[in-house]
Amino acid sequence: MSAHWKRPSILPGFGLTLGLALLYLSLVVLLPLSALFVRTASLTPTEIWAAVANPRVVASYKLTIGASLAGATVNALFGFVVAWTLVRYSFPLKRLVEALVDLPFALPTAVSGIALASIYSPTGWIGQWLEPLGIKSAYSPLGVTIALTFIGLPFVVRTVEPALEEMEREQEEAASSLGATRAQTFRRVILPTVFPALLTGFTLAFARALGEYGSVIFIAGNMPMKTEITSLLVITKLEQFDYAGATAVASSMLLFSFFLLLGLNGLQWWTARRTGAA
Repeated sequence: MSAHWKRPSILPGFGLTLGLALLYLSLVVLLPLSALFVRTASLTPTEIWAAVANPRVVASYKLTIGASLAGATVNALFGFVVAWTLVRYSFPLKRLVEALVDLPFALPTAVSGIALASIYSPTGWIGQWLEPLGIKSAYSPLGVTIALTFIGLPFVVRTVEPALEEMEREQEEAASSLGATRAQTFRRVILPTVFPALLTGFTLAFARALGEYGSVIFIAGNMPMKTEITSLLVITKLEQFDYAGATAVASSMLLFSFFLLLGLNGLQWWTARRTGAA
């Protein structure tokens, strides 16, 4: 009796392709991560707890996770607007806007950080107008959020665009002909269709922000207990030759990211299945 989970494929040999896929993932992903946990295991449970629960480390957790969540949320909202504009409308310089969306992908993170720090510093183009209002955009948690928003935008836009392109406009026209308002059409027709893709983009942007380093350190100020991100603490411990402590902190962030992404992927699967069933 043939297994139901086997499907016809252009590439012959399920066992061979699966084996190659697992081998590649093991070498590229599992082996380095295993080495990380092995190094952490050289510490006693007390030492691990002392490393990951240090007040300075906990403050970096709060800043990193909070700023990443805020940046991903902003990108989910405005990234949808950007994707909608690029898919639904034709306008002059559209190709230029497309290139601007992908710019954070190609721009070195250190260059991004220097540029953002220059713009949002108290004497920068934007910072000089915010400073009199009491808004400290650079060298503050707000600056960290700005940097993480910058690097996460392409993930949302490029994930949502295909979903919008595949969505049939006849559904919107049918809802309109039945008397639905624009808000009702968006809430009941458009949003359920693109929500799985939007959630995926949010997840990718959030995960990318959690491990960001180069674009943040220049605009953050790196003040302990205030604007210090977890990635910087890991680098600091490595420079102090505290390899076990660095791997302990890195492992804690890795476990948090893994379970968070696992939960979000489960939510995405449930949402997609519910939408498809509807």
